[in-house]
Amino acid sequence: MCVKRLVVVVLFDRIDLLDVTGPAEVFSLLQREMDRPTGYEVVLAAETLDPVTTSAGVRVLPDVTFAELARKAIDTLIVPGAVTAGEYGEIVAQCDPAVVEEVRRLAGQTRRVASVCVGAHILAAAGLLDGKRATTHWSTARQLAAEHPAVTVDADPIFIRDGSVWTGAGLSACLDLALALVADDFGPESASRVARQLVMFLRRPGGQSQFSVSLEPASATRRVDELRQYIAAHLADPLTVSDLAAHAHVTDRQITRVFKAELGMTPAAYVEHARVEAARHRLETTDETLSRIAGACGFGTVSTLNRSFRRTLNTTPNEYRERFRIG
Repeated sequence: MCVKRLVVVVLFDRIDLLDVTGPAEVFSLLQREMDRPTGYEVVLAAETLDPVTTSAGVRVLPDVTFAELARKAIDTLIVPGAVTAGEYGEIVAQCDPAVVEEVRRLAGQTRRVASVCVGAHILAAAGLLDGKRATTHWSTARQLAAEHPAVTVDADPIFIRDGSVWTGAGLSACLDLALALVADDFGPESASRVARQLVMFLRRPGGQSQFSVSLEPASATRRVDELRQYIAAHLADPLTVSDLAAHAHVTDRQITRVFKAELGMTPAAYVEHARVEAARHRLETTDETLSRIAGACGFGTVSTLNRSFRRTLNTTPNEYRERFRIG
């Protein structure tokens, strides 16, 4: 007997199109690969049956209204997201209170809930991530952590499962998340067959940090801005806490306190962060040897360069260059 698996994808204006179509495509390909019915029935739900305009400008027609789903048993509720540009051009996740309320209500009649990309912000606003570990697109992870301190935000994983709640990373990671849901329902072999059809890894190597750009926190003082510029210009120097303190004419304790207060990390962590970013740029844009990059960026040895990449990006310099080399 085929198990009924009602999958509801939440729709609202300015939603990311791939967040909607990606999971639906995975479930459809699974049916093509299976020799028996999967039971998946994917429906798109919105406030009304009027067309919903996505961020790509493509209009999508809902199948049902939220009201029509009242008291229906839902297997999987998928919540995509939407963003806008902030005051300084930064990406800001959007949460319509009406959508948040509908998601909160529908979650109460759902076996499992999954957010795609910045849809995690909607789950958090609905209280569904309190006390849980979650991910979202790397560009809005700080926003999620700041607005919802009860959520443990980890910006690196491609997806996270915490009990019956799943959260996925940015955009194309909706495919990874959907494959994980398929593996949970039908086993890894079935998910692997779909991944082959999509020409992608069942579980891609590494996390989001490999794809993100440097997220420099805004400094509150000119002194720290000057220190950051100094570090960027002297990456090959030792740059110990004492070196930085001497440059800023403060004590070691003071420089550590300033970095933690304004940048959220120790001086040593920031220096490593700056060196990794510089090495990433050289790996992407030059053919320099790892030894030359290690020296120029202040790592000293290729071994140290490798350890820093493993620690911060969960990959190696060679693997990073292979994936992101420009030209």
